[in-house]
Amino acid sequence: MTEIAPIPAQRRLLVPKAPVLILAGHALWCLSLDGELAPMPDDEARSLVQRHMPIVCNAPQLAQRLKIQHLPAYDVLELFAFIHPARFCVPTPRGISKALGLFEPATAEDQCTALRDCVRHLLVDLTAPGREEKSMPAGIAAFMGLINVSDVPRANDEQMGWPWATVVLAALGRDGNLPSRGEIRSALRIWDKLPEWAVHAPEPAASHAGVAPDEADARLTRLLEKQQKEDRPEQKHYARVLAAAFAPADDAEMTHAVMAEAGTGTGKTLGYLSPATVWAEKNGGPVWVSTFTRNLQRQVDGELDKLYGDATAKARKVVTRKGRENYLCLLNLEDAAGSPGITSNGQNAAALGLMTRWAAMTDDGDLAGKDFPGWLASVLGWNRVYNFADRRGECIYTACPHFNKCFVEKSIRKAKRADIVIANHALVMHQTASAGPDDVLPARYIFDEGHHLFEAADSAFDAQLNGTWTADLRRWLLGSETGQRTRARGIKRRLEDIIAGDDDAAKQLEQLIEAARVLPGPQWRQRMGEGRPKGACETFLLLCRQQVYARNKEQGGHYSLETEVRPAIPGLLEAAAALQVKLKELQRPMLDIIGGLQKKLENEAEALDTAARERIHFVRGSLYRRAHYELGGWIAMLQALRDNKSDAPQPDPDFVDWLEVSREGGQDADAGFYRYYVDPAKIFAEQLKPHAHGVVITSATLRDISDDDKDGWNSPKARTGFNVLSQPANTGTLFHVPSPFDYKAQTRVLVVGDVRKDNPGEVAAAYRALFMASGGGALGIFTSIQRLRAVHDKILHPLEKDGLHLYAQHVDPLDTGTLIDIFREEENACLLGTDATRDGIDVPGRSLRLVVYDRVPWPRPTILHKARRNHFGKSLDDMLTRFKLKQAYGRLIRTATDKGVFVMLDSAMPTRLAAAFPEGVEVQRIGLKDAIAATKDFLKE
Repeated sequence: MTEIAPIPAQRRLLVPKAPVLILAGHALWCLSLDGELAPMPDDEARSLVQRHMPIVCNAPQLAQRLKIQHLPAYDVLELFAFIHPARFCVPTPRGISKALGLFEPATAEDQCTALRDCVRHLLVDLTAPGREEKSMPAGIAAFMGLINVSDVPRANDEQMGWPWATVVLAALGRDGNLPSRGEIRSALRIWDKLPEWAVHAPEPAASHAGVAPDEADARLTRLLEKQQKEDRPEQKHYARVLAAAFAPADDAEMTHAVMAEAGTGTGKTLGYLSPATVWAEKNGGPVWVSTFTRNLQRQVDGELDKLYGDATAKARKVVTRKGRENYLCLLNLEDAAGSPGITSNGQNAAALGLMTRWAAMTDDGDLAGKDFPGWLASVLGWNRVYNFADRRGECIYTACPHFNKCFVEKSIRKAKRADIVIANHALVMHQTASAGPDDVLPARYIFDEGHHLFEAADSAFDAQLNGTWTADLRRWLLGSETGQRTRARGIKRRLEDIIAGDDDAAKQLEQLIEAARVLPGPQWRQRMGEGRPKGACETFLLLCRQQVYARNKEQGGHYSLETEVRPAIPGLLEAAAALQVKLKELQRPMLDIIGGLQKKLENEAEALDTAARERIHFVRGSLYRRAHYELGGWIAMLQALRDNKSDAPQPDPDFVDWLEVSREGGQDADAGFYRYYVDPAKIFAEQLKPHAHGVVITSATLRDISDDDKDGWNSPKARTGFNVLSQPANTGTLFHVPSPFDYKAQTRVLVVGDVRKDNPGEVAAAYRALFMASGGGALGIFTSIQRLRAVHDKILHPLEKDGLHLYAQHVDPLDTGTLIDIFREEENACLLGTDATRDGIDVPGRSLRLVVYDRVPWPRPTILHKARRNHFGKSLDDMLTRFKLKQAYGRLIRTATDKGVFVMLDSAMPTRLAAAFPEGVEVQRIGLKDAIAATKDFLKE
């Protein structure tokens, strides 16, 4: 760590003279203007912030704690994001200090002092000689401060500018020479300064040379040497066997499929990257590495750093791909900058300024990527950040003035020339589900976290005829109908210049626009709640809601309600028929326009330039997906509902249909008709197989060993699509590499038998005592958000008194990834969470040494689950539960020196679920008192 750089005397006064207010864990501390440090009750803190604008770290978190809507403050996180855009830090005083190379404060006093010192250090960084700037900080700061941007005086707190603006301008020497309005406008036009992506000739098809096991072995050795890691026999065996997935195809019907379970600690990532990179280099084609979680995407990207000599070389060879909705849209950024009302709200102006600074520095524009701090969205406001992305399919493609600088298009084009494409399951599923007959998909895949393929396929191949989906389609077709300035331009704006002069197409477009009005329009939720639907679609959805409530006597609570589609209440089938007619009337002009665009491509080949052809392809593809998959799916669902004369709940064995009222916070949020595949992984594999030459499915938790399946492969073969991919003749390869860890010595598994799981007080007391016994480093996993919040409220203050900081998903206003980052940094913190903290969390060392589960995580007995249990067998409940337990237990041991305790607070956990834990690990059934003592004794240093 380095000391704070000397600051010229004339700049010492740049640090605002303000009190420092921090949350040390959940205790408020204040460093006063007189330099006195003391804990501060909430009511005194509320009084303080009315008199002074404090220096803080994470103003929204403090505002939530103080129960105030908005906290005007000097938020050091915002200053960090301004001065070091596209750079990460843990959003705490300690985390900022560490990122700046300063000492890491431990006590509350040190944290208050450190936060003030961080301000001084950041201002020195801003003006450091030789500092690289890709945007204009003075102009952007002036805009964020609402300085010299309007002649209208500010009337209230909302119209206050960014508090740091004057501080930044003074540091830059511009406080006496304020940026002009012209300079400010130029500073905001960051899109003018971004480079265009290069245009290349189409890539030739990849060759078909295979990868020998020795080649994979040699590449792994090279990677290990570069990272100064030792050879591991298990890892070498894993890499050698995976080479089989990269063999050349010998039969048009064959896909080389390999499924490999590699225990934690095997070195799975480098193991599969070894044959993958060899194949890509030999054949000039990409290998797609698909993961379920962002954390693993970043890990894969990090492992590739050592393979390539420098960042430039890696940037050519490796690209991360995600869905379009994850990227900053430059047209949205421009629209926001030009919005007349942007300067009437200081928070909106600050968000635009910080996003502009980030846009200038980011490598890929990924709002969920490695150079976008996850906490920035919570600090600025989720909607303010994600409204900059194209989350509703509003892209106008080559008609966009920023098309040649578009982050999405840049990543798509880079992926065609890359060796390794790091993607996520959602994108791969979407590409596969929407692929047309002429689309060319990648030929080589590695699916890491393969145990999640089933649920990823579930999200890609479902059909939902509800208010949200239908209203989104209307918005996409008609654009905004509220009169407000918005990117929602509608299909007319996308098509009118393409079809100019074509009277038939213009007529079809008018028919399409008129037919789209059958879909739910603005205020549809309010009309549904009041029972006054407008149009055939809202009428059908209201009847769906009525049937759900008629079949559910217990209508309260937080959970969604559901019922079978048959027998139908009076009027539902008639409403379904009427809606089906209207949806066909909507689909017809869409199909006509699709056909007309195809003819235009064929008949005007000589006149259309590349940009025009690409734009037509894009619009045609967007219409095709909505006409065939979305509308076509809804029409088929309604037809099946009408054709079912037997009143059988599920007439088609491939599908599960039901009606549902979705609830959020105990209130109705939506209602509709849902259709899911019984086995979506099978459908995914059937659609992928014609394109895939080689597929690897891997995870640390694939097999499910039970009395009925001694090897444990039957379940993963069925639930990942492997049974389809390995046909004909069941030619796939299955193998297991055990973990090198000594789980018997490194862990304990305890089932507590004397805590009543339905008594919130007893459960909270057990969490409190166990967390104290471990001295922190504890993760509490819950099967219910309501129970999590109840336990959090009961144990927060006792833990704080014991010096243990408690964080909680669904309570603290931070995204899950940021909460985990904080938890990882603080060795003795405690974290409460649900499924997202069970899957994909990587916290090695003493920061995670205790996992406590509130109860056995049985699957919810929904209509969908009931159908799948009938299909896959009654053992499905046990299998799914064992996987959840296995994933939670697996969080404990990430290195050979880790130790951990797993506690289940549910005495009803059956013995057969013990197969979730490694062989040799004893499951001890004991009382809470003994569990506390055992935890304390095992984890003592």
